[in-house]
Amino acid sequence: MLPHADDAGARHIMQAIVGMATGLGVGVIAEGVETESQAVALIEIGCEVAQGFGLARPAPAEAISW
Repeated sequence: MLPHADDAGARHIMQAIVGMATGLGVGVIAEGVETESQAVALIEIGCEVAQGFGLARPAPAEAISW
């Protein structure tokens, strides 16, 4: 689970991780996104791929349209 998006220390850590990954040419997937504010904070720091209950609940493969 991600820390609260309004936690300045956590935001700096997330920003550093995304920055390092980008600099190394490595993709980043945020895991545990549970709120809209977490998703917005991630987008603001450059992380545009995420998963978590705030985006979608787990579903069987047959229920997912590709």
